[in-house]
Amino acid sequence: MTARSCLPYPHPCLRIPAHPVAEITDEIRAIWADMVDTMDAMPGYGLAAVQIGIPQSLAVVDCSDQRGQAILMANPQILHASGQFREHEEASPNLPGVSAVVRRPRAVTVRFLNADNQIEDRDFVNLWATSVQHQIDHLAGKMFFDHLSAVKRKMLITRAEKLRKRL
Repeated sequence: MTARSCLPYPHPCLRIPAHPVAEITDEIRAIWADMVDTMDAMPGYGLAAVQIGIPQSLAVVDCSDQRGQAILMANPQILHASGQFREHEEASPNLPGVSAVVRRPRAVTVRFLNADNQIEDRDFVNLWATSVQHQIDHLAGKMFFDHLSAVKRKMLITRAEKLRKRL
């Protein structure tokens, strides 16, 4: 498969909610394969299809030490979020060169359509939970910096724009 380019922020596709996936087809499997290749090439812990310009509700996450353990999800939705939180530094290939600490629930239960066309409920904890929530945000048209205060968000975006102009 192929690593694809990520859309640069503020591309409008990054702010539009993704379309639900009706069923898993060979075309969807091929998109997932490209997404895994793209995620591994970054390197990153996850990727949502909208980040590469595909407006479908597809995400991949791999927080394993050795890689090769990607979880492929269509239409992921959070069923339950823990009352305990954790902070983690987050970034996005759509806004390269900047990152910010984001506070999210430490654990989540997510329902999604898996590669076998089955509805699956799965628990994610720590980094896995953070990455899954980050991807679900992307599928809803949100970016990690939307969790920051208006002042911090403006500073982060301004810094990213300055970095982009230097390239």
